[in-house]
Amino acid sequence: MGTGGRYGLRPGKGNAEGVVAGKGNTDGVAATPTPTAASASCQYRCIECNQEAKELYRDYNHGVLKITICKSCQKPVDKYIEYDPVIILINAILCKAQAYRHILFNTKINMHGKLCIFCLLCEAYLRWWQLQDSNQNTDPDDFIRYAKEWDFYRMFAIASLEQAAFFTGIFTFLWVERPTTVKKKPDFILLLKALLLSSYGKLLLIPAVIWEHDYTSLCLRLIKVFVLTSNFQAIRVTLNISRKLSFLAIVSGLLVESTMVYFFQRMEWDVGSDCTIYKSQDF
Repeated sequence: MGTGGRYGLRPGKGNAEGVVAGKGNTDGVAATPTPTAASASCQYRCIECNQEAKELYRDYNHGVLKITICKSCQKPVDKYIEYDPVIILINAILCKAQAYRHILFNTKINMHGKLCIFCLLCEAYLRWWQLQDSNQNTDPDDFIRYAKEWDFYRMFAIASLEQAAFFTGIFTFLWVERPTTVKKKPDFILLLKALLLSSYGKLLLIPAVIWEHDYTSLCLRLIKVFVLTSNFQAIRVTLNISRKLSFLAIVSGLLVESTMVYFFQRMEWDVGSDCTIYKSQDF
């Protein structure tokens, strides 16, 4: 971001075949592609048609950049390289497939692990807060405080197991349906990263709890719906499959997660509530 907008690029006037160094320059400027722009392998994707591309732009002398045009759809490979990160984030929140392809294929984001831990901490805090709210114990004894601290760790472990069950259900369904989902072997590592990144909506759990009001329960349920919608879009974009299969994958994940929640309840563990649609618990 910020790689092209400051130079006044015009995506519609890019060279569809890719400009070769020293050739095709009508302005008399020698083309010198930078190492980050040119690549021997197709490591990028067109955000419009999902076709592979060797480069996103060409860098000329004097800071002149030209966006590469996709050979398949004749549109800019990635128009978002001209956009500010705030605009990209807004489009991602709106679940636009183009924004998801830009983030997943054309950028190097390695924060999925940290984001996953932080989201789990947010969900564990929500469960722990609900547990403490239901147990109105004001005893200042150190043993009570120690027990409450371990309750938080327990909520974190349960939230981690439920998320693992959700992902397991998705991967199992896609593995069984892989002959009909994709033409080539699916990249489940990339899909895992996409699911972790698309779960960023869980960060909204903390503000919803801090600013508690009469509609907090509704807000938490809407956050869950937003996270599931983001996961749905991440699956569809990463594997380039139909909406029906993406929806069935999400449903499979929810079924496996519900099974684990039922198991915890049978074990008489107080698992709290993650405010999912299928768990109608009062707040």
